[in-house]
Amino acid sequence: MGCSTVGVVVLVTGVARHLGARFVAELRRRPGVDLVVGVDVQPPKRPAGEPAGPAGPLAPYRFHQLDLRRPAVARVIAEHRVDTVIHLSVSATGLGSTHRSAVKESNVIGTMQLLGACQKAPGVRRLVVKSTTGVYGSAPRDPAVFSERMQPKDQPGGGFAKDASEVEGYVRGFARRRPDVAVTVLRFANIVGPQADTPLSEYFALPVLPTVLGYDPRLQFVHEDDAVAVLCRAAAEPEPGTANTGTFNVAGEGVLLLSQCARRLGRPTLPLLLPAVSWIAGLARQTRLVDVSPEQLRLLTHGRVVDTTRLRETFGYRPAFSTPEAFADFAAAQGPGLLPPERLAAATDRLAGLLGPDRAAVTPAVTPAVPNRPRRPRS
Repeated sequence: MGCSTVGVVVLVTGVARHLGARFVAELRRRPGVDLVVGVDVQPPKRPAGEPAGPAGPLAPYRFHQLDLRRPAVARVIAEHRVDTVIHLSVSATGLGSTHRSAVKESNVIGTMQLLGACQKAPGVRRLVVKSTTGVYGSAPRDPAVFSERMQPKDQPGGGFAKDASEVEGYVRGFARRRPDVAVTVLRFANIVGPQADTPLSEYFALPVLPTVLGYDPRLQFVHEDDAVAVLCRAAAEPEPGTANTGTFNVAGEGVLLLSQCARRLGRPTLPLLLPAVSWIAGLARQTRLVDVSPEQLRLLTHGRVVDTTRLRETFGYRPAFSTPEAFADFAAAQGPGLLPPERLAAATDRLAGLLGPDRAAVTPAVTPAVPNRPRRPRS
């Protein structure tokens, strides 16, 4: 991750979350960064965006506790003469209030206020916005792979995906009004890692995974290390032969089926009819056991796969973790499940042997046991 940042003063929203805190810690190590300004409704758990481990000289850090829905962010941008804005606070869940209307206001109204402040700040030269591949939706008639130029078969009707779609619309309007600003939109697949704090990671932490009977969706993941590296690269001057403005899908290469994810975690699945799974998901949300939103339920039914050619060939970044490797690192941090993958694989091999070579040929292959934890990319 050897990029040098173009902006000497960088404002980062959403620093109280795990990804924002990690990005701030990495950004402060970058040569040429004079100041990092963090903004969120709550203070980060790790004071002043400090890195978890030892580090060399760090850029100064200032934190402002404020709500992006209020115009105070314009004062912060002007006070520190910010030239690069990294907007990470568009999220599926809220800090403080978990009510859906409050989350939507934070995502959409907060983004509008931030863009309005950037538009009035002549010193702003770069804007990076964290979005999601959820804008493509999940539907039975979806194409096998989504590219950045494709539109969803059905526009998101609500939830985080609709928020992200609206946010991207406002960002496109900002780019037209301020053509002098380099604008980057990063559509992340589900982010996983040892300390992932997303709704999907909460689902995978359940001792038994409810699934929709008759469906085994294809899923993609991006490791949190790659997410930080991509954000760092987007905040920097593009390297020769690359361009980091525009919209980019961000995901590790390859796919995993939901059944493969369950086996790698050692979690048994409970296949149910879709109405039953929807009822369980609603009950889980009401009791705050796990936040399985309707859009996440559609993902766990129909899946979603995106094309990352532009990320590799135009943006110039190839994720260090493939989708299987990213999920393996996440699974290793979860601890053993009810069905250890080694025992599950051995049992299935014995069953295949009893069936004989002809029947074994049509028996679905079992995902191998969780591999050794992959090495982290070098800083």
